[in-house]
Amino acid sequence: MVLESLLNPVRAERQPWVLVLLGFLYGSLGLFLSLWIFEDHASLVMVFLTVMAALPLMYQTLRLEEEKDIALTQERSILKEHAKAITFFLALFLGFVSAYTAWYVLLPAGLVQSLFITQSTTITTLNQHVTGALAQLGLMNKIFLNNVKVLIFSMLFSFLYGSGAIFILTWNASVIGAAAGNFIRTRVESAADVAGLSTIATYFHASSLSVLRYAIHGVPEIAAYFIAGLAGGILSVAIIRHDFGTTSFEKVLLDVSDLILIAIFVLFVAAVLEVFVTPQFFT
Repeated sequence: MVLESLLNPVRAERQPWVLVLLGFLYGSLGLFLSLWIFEDHASLVMVFLTVMAALPLMYQTLRLEEEKDIALTQERSILKEHAKAITFFLALFLGFVSAYTAWYVLLPAGLVQSLFITQSTTITTLNQHVTGALAQLGLMNKIFLNNVKVLIFSMLFSFLYGSGAIFILTWNASVIGAAAGNFIRTRVESAADVAGLSTIATYFHASSLSVLRYAIHGVPEIAAYFIAGLAGGILSVAIIRHDFGTTSFEKVLLDVSDLILIAIFVLFVAAVLEVFVTPQFFT
């Protein structure tokens, strides 16, 4: 296929900035194809189309990481190599977010509201949850356990579908992109209204959605989900390619266990940031 031939995992890990551009391309293509073909359901279809474009590269990367598990002997070296893949995934994720944010800002307000209607509903629900309960100390446990559920889904999707975690992560990218785009549109509308540019203000008008409150803890959360997805994908490939009970499979299990523990620790840090740090800046 044309899209999967644009980049290979080896080059992607060496030049992660290319993934930002590729993610922007995948996200933009999915967005416009969904508007063209499935306009009434574009908010979800664009996520699926973006995922379809990224799947081949994701699966090839998981195969490469599993081969590293077999080739390398020291767990520290293996984890260091996996860090390249995590950077690769985060760069691709940033490309998705950039695409959704850019088109949220640039497209007309009416089209934007229909294109991101599901994402906007999700953000509104999150805002209500945060406003009502963020000050409670016991909320950290609830947030952490909820994030662990998402982490398990990311790992399970990758295990069952090879690189299925990319769906959850692309959906999160669309939500963050909608929130960031709306934040920018609101500021542009306010500036245009003050300057007396009513036409521009009307063009950018949209209901206010807060995004900055998610920035502090959002990055480690997404990184944790990527780590879990990597663990599930590596295990999936290992089961296909190796017999149970072999030395190679034991190495893979050790590596997967380490990745899961790291992901849980990162999620715990994200929960602490969300409960104790974020409220200091956003009340």
